[in-house]
Amino acid sequence: MTLMKGSMLYEGKAKKIFETVDPDRVIQYFKDDATAFNAQKKGTIVEKGVVNNKVSEKLFRLLDAGGVPTHFIERLNDREMLTKKVRIVPIEVVVRNIIAGSLAKRLGLKEGEAIAPPIVEFYYKHDALGDPLITEEHIRLLNLAEPAMVGQIKELAFTINRILTPFFQERNMILVDFKLEFGRHKGRLILADEISPDTCRFWDQKTKESMDKDRFRKDLGKIEEAYQEVLKRVCG
Repeated sequence: MTLMKGSMLYEGKAKKIFETVDPDRVIQYFKDDATAFNAQKKGTIVEKGVVNNKVSEKLFRLLDAGGVPTHFIERLNDREMLTKKVRIVPIEVVVRNIIAGSLAKRLGLKEGEAIAPPIVEFYYKHDALGDPLITEEHIRLLNLAEPAMVGQIKELAFTINRILTPFFQERNMILVDFKLEFGRHKGRLILADEISPDTCRFWDQKTKESMDKDRFRKDLGKIEEAYQEVLKRVCG
């Protein structure tokens, strides 16, 4: 499928979105720009966009095959993906399997402990407010999504976790936690955005070493190498 790239509709921290001649299709371009701590820390991870595009393609195809509706149509080249045009639900959905990151700090829990069963957290997608943690009651108060849709989001998030966790286990990776975004498309809720080392926390099964954007956040070094290793394990 060849669709001419039109005007840029949106530019975020990690991606640019372009319109096409088809009003129902957009092109998602993956950048090498890296940000952390609500864009207080900025930098570049060489070839990050290429890695995230290819890894996202593989995982969207896996989820599509598992019955999860996604915005993915096809990968066009190293940095661009054709997707359905969605209206993003302004809620970031975080699924947690292992205690790490902000959860450990917020609740004084020890990193590395398993969470059984996994939990889902909601964050208000609002840069100016720093994407705060919110409850289902807050979602209702802010009118971000109907209660039935929130239930659907949770159900899909747990389904995605059940599909992805064994996939990564087979590749000697621990899926610690990950962020999802959903959008409305023709009245249907579907998975959007990306699934990549930018949006997931991965640890190597044996060494427990970080294989994701935490290497950038925490100045751990070997950032590009970690991203390339994820690409190698996920896409072969």
